[in-house]
Amino acid sequence: MRDERDGLDFDVVTDDAETIHEECGVFGIWAPGRDVARLTYFGLRALQHRGQDSAGIAVGDGQTVLVRKDLGLCGQIFSDADLAAMPGKVAVGHVRYGTSGARSWEAAQPHLSTIGDVIIALAHNGTLVNSDKLRLELIRLGVPFLSDTDSEVAAKLIGYFTEQTSHIREGIRNAMEMIEGGYAMALVRENALYAFRDPHGIRPLVLGKLDDDSWVVASETCALDIIGAKFQRQVRPGEVIRISDDGVVSEQAVEPRACATCIFEHVYFARPDSVVNGRSVYSMRYEMGRQLAREAPADVDLVIGVPDSGLPPAEGFAHELGLPFGEGLIKNRYVARTFIAPTQEMREMGVRMKLNALPDNVEGKRIVMVDDSIVRGTTSKQIVRMLKEAGAKEVHVRINCPEVKWPCFYGIDTAVQSQLISARKDPEEVCDFIGADSLAFLSLEGLLRSVPTDGYCDACYTGRYPVEIPPAFSAGKFLDGYEPQNLSRASRASRMQIEDVLTSNEEDE
Repeated sequence: MRDERDGLDFDVVTDDAETIHEECGVFGIWAPGRDVARLTYFGLRALQHRGQDSAGIAVGDGQTVLVRKDLGLCGQIFSDADLAAMPGKVAVGHVRYGTSGARSWEAAQPHLSTIGDVIIALAHNGTLVNSDKLRLELIRLGVPFLSDTDSEVAAKLIGYFTEQTSHIREGIRNAMEMIEGGYAMALVRENALYAFRDPHGIRPLVLGKLDDDSWVVASETCALDIIGAKFQRQVRPGEVIRISDDGVVSEQAVEPRACATCIFEHVYFARPDSVVNGRSVYSMRYEMGRQLAREAPADVDLVIGVPDSGLPPAEGFAHELGLPFGEGLIKNRYVARTFIAPTQEMREMGVRMKLNALPDNVEGKRIVMVDDSIVRGTTSKQIVRMLKEAGAKEVHVRINCPEVKWPCFYGIDTAVQSQLISARKDPEEVCDFIGADSLAFLSLEGLLRSVPTDGYCDACYTGRYPVEIPPAFSAGKFLDGYEPQNLSRASRASRMQIEDVLTSNEEDE
């Protein structure tokens, strides 16, 4: 049933190529009488690990929406004066690592758009696999674009449908029927906050409560903790939540599909102190390490982890086998990203700018080095060499997830299979390439035993894609001999012309 209340009245340079990056982190807050800009800033600082290319905050003050965004880290972008100049009662924030669109101010989020006289700001985590089709259709309908991001496509599609129905929530619902992919989004207008999530629940989004009339949505629970909000529940797959002076209104905008939460959230993306389905990410990674020790034990003197995500599984690995667990790599936590073009010399020293071996602990010892993944192999190779140069007698590498063989199209920057070393080499060949004395990966069965019982997207390991990948979107991104398996077909609405969706919905009613 339509709710009339939401109607409208018309770095220091490093080579990051090896590291898997999630597209971004999202934070939204409805808190009349509070400093929402500053609370959003703190929430984004808690989510900074999810994106370091750009950051932004948009605030609604009851009359309009103001946005401040730029390239860089939160601490580089926002000053105390910036935050003080953005009073309001509702806000949305975003940290971005770009997997769709160039690194530019226009691509930074929240994305600002207009619907008639109303300004909206959209923050998006994920990737839409049919954004090219939708962009071309919107352009045909006379809708202009300022960037090449799928986030702008989502904002403009919501705007188009809102203008047809005069209600933002209707606009969101119709847009969700058409867009395909993995996404979690938060949107603000001058007097309301909206949050919605893809029907498979691929990308995460949680709901928290600050007090009786103040609410928060965020990509992870650690962003709730930093401002003192209490976790309430996950935003359900396919759900739209609207928060305003009228309270919280929830609607199942599209039918949920087979649950396919990104399992890499548990392996790498999420902060260890975040909680998913009642379990901390730390405890899951610790259990991955224990399971890895059962599957691939090693006779060594010391177990170390690659900071930061490799530390909990390394601890679990050591405890399972009764081996010493210690520090062998020191992380420089003050390396910031910049946009200075790197020289080859800088690329070669990139890992050393982030990590350095600790000779006091590793010299003369046989080491197990636990890490979360091997993507292209270049970073692992440099770390193994670093440990051996520091005096390690042997370096045995253990990875607390299966081999990453398939590209991701739902918000991770591994969209070209030829870049993935495990797609081209077997474990023995990868071991030789990185210079390790042995190498083993956690099995998919072992990984699934280490996380809460739920449905997961494991496409990066298996090639089983929960959302159909259009051939135009995946063209040239698979190696010869690899045939992906689409587990579902795109929705009927996503295959229609934009202007036909509303007519179809009216006929269904």
